[in-house]
Amino acid sequence: MTMSNSNIIDLCSDDEMGRSNIKKCRREIEPGFDSASAPSVCPTPISRQFWKAGYYEIEQGQRCKAANQYGKNHMRIHPMFLHSNATSHKWAFGAMAELLDNAVDEVQNGATFVSIDKISTPQYGTPALLIRDDGGGMDPDAIRRCMSFGFSDKKSKFTIGQYGNGFKTSSMRLGADVIVFSRHLKSRSLTQSVGLLSYTFLRSMGNNNVVVPMVDYEFNSSARTFGPLIPHDEDHFSSNLTMLLQWSPYSTEDELLKQFDDIGDHGTKVVIYNLWLNDDGEMELDFDSDPEDICINGDKTGRMKQIQYVANLYQHSLRAYASILYRQLPEYFRIILRGRDIEYHNIAEDLKYVQFIKYMPQVDGNLEVEIITAIGFLKEAPHANTHGFNIYHRNRLILPFWRAVGCTNGTGRGVVGVLEPDFIQPTHNKQDFEKTSLFQKLEDRLKQMTVEYWNKHCKLIGYQQVKKTPSTTTTLPSSVTQNCVDQDQPLLLNHGSQYESSNSRAGLIKKRKDLLDPPLKLQHAKRHMGSSCGTDVQCISEEPENSVEGMMRVSQKMLLMQENKRLQSRLLALEKMVQELDLKVQQLKDEQKNVN
Repeated sequence: MTMSNSNIIDLCSDDEMGRSNIKKCRREIEPGFDSASAPSVCPTPISRQFWKAGYYEIEQGQRCKAANQYGKNHMRIHPMFLHSNATSHKWAFGAMAELLDNAVDEVQNGATFVSIDKISTPQYGTPALLIRDDGGGMDPDAIRRCMSFGFSDKKSKFTIGQYGNGFKTSSMRLGADVIVFSRHLKSRSLTQSVGLLSYTFLRSMGNNNVVVPMVDYEFNSSARTFGPLIPHDEDHFSSNLTMLLQWSPYSTEDELLKQFDDIGDHGTKVVIYNLWLNDDGEMELDFDSDPEDICINGDKTGRMKQIQYVANLYQHSLRAYASILYRQLPEYFRIILRGRDIEYHNIAEDLKYVQFIKYMPQVDGNLEVEIITAIGFLKEAPHANTHGFNIYHRNRLILPFWRAVGCTNGTGRGVVGVLEPDFIQPTHNKQDFEKTSLFQKLEDRLKQMTVEYWNKHCKLIGYQQVKKTPSTTTTLPSSVTQNCVDQDQPLLLNHGSQYESSNSRAGLIKKRKDLLDPPLKLQHAKRHMGSSCGTDVQCISEEPENSVEGMMRVSQKMLLMQENKRLQSRLLALEKMVQELDLKVQQLKDEQKNVN
């Protein structure tokens, strides 16, 4: 088997870095390292704290080397870039989401699960992060593209990844080192590959370019075992294997290959070790607070005392964050966190007094796209201090509970929305959107939408607008003012119950009637144009506007209609995917018959 892309990654050879030099440096951040006995060739040991680990001292001789070694010009990537590139993830769970994305994208290749767990490294017993899936796996060429920058095989409109950078940024954000095991079956050839991306190794060796040790194995049908796949020469393979055993958690080749035992016929396993510490010197990821979760170390007591809603938990709990990370997944696909399945959480189902607003911006000239936003009050309102829009892109949550409006005058408190505008592009770390004119128009529309919804519905949950006047101020209950900065808050009416009597209910309905637009049939919904945002269609109830129950029924009907449309589109895509998978299964059966 030939490897057409074998030069994508600058693999070490004995000419560049002999075996005698490989063992000159010890693993400086592992337990038991004695800095006094460290060889002089090693630079200063790296900090275990992520935000302090970017300092990289280069020897003067290394600094002056030309970039056109080996007689050809090519761009070189310094190891310092691994750290600086990873700083795009300010939040550790943002990096974790990238690794989950890679597994979810493998659904099109037959993946049925992704598992995240804590393991201990064999030699030192230190904690490591394990991510495993049963997708199609990677052949020797594909794993080299995965370990390189900017190469991506994901061209489908259903895949999340697109930049060819997520694996490197996410793994280096979570730990100093990562080792990848992948098995793949293609054209009667069953291969398995191991690759190591190690910041510790590169720092300790004083490298001024990124070197990724890799070895490949191919299944020998006659011997019924895996043997080395050697595209160049045996010395090259031996040099890479030696570096893998020296700098990975596995000290023998047998131990290294044993990691494929739980992968099966195809799939990928990622082990991230030498996990980073936070600024307080504690492990950034907390594996101890909950044996079925991974949390972020820090003071969580304030949030845990609040209502146990996902908006108050996702920043500290991976289980909570992963439950809302994808808008929809196939029923058969499982995300398993520390041995227990993560239950999908649909934020739209947490809303009451829901409205659906169609937004039709113009993109690429005169082309209009349709975006439906579900907006309503949280069921816990007015007691929950949570508001904002959950904005997805290609099924993936980019901005959770993003606040289009602040807390001024209390406007928007408790209002939550869900939408999926695929016409705007996320940033590379998938934690924000590019600040284009399209995004600015969407932001303006969401602000307007929040204010309009609040003005029409705030009294339904017991709020009354308080207008600012220069001469008067309003004293509010402490339960309302404690979480907002501005003293002009919505006045909470009848805090103990929604309405005290039928008379007060009738009065409230009468006031609400004056605020609502005239009722229209759904098929003749009112259209109004925005000067810069496009066309909006607001879904208004067919029921009389003084019927709260009727409004809720129609809102639920609209939700079902929207979900039905989405499911039909997804079903067509899945049916096509099933046909492709059936074809692959038949091809694999034919190949297995030929092998046997």
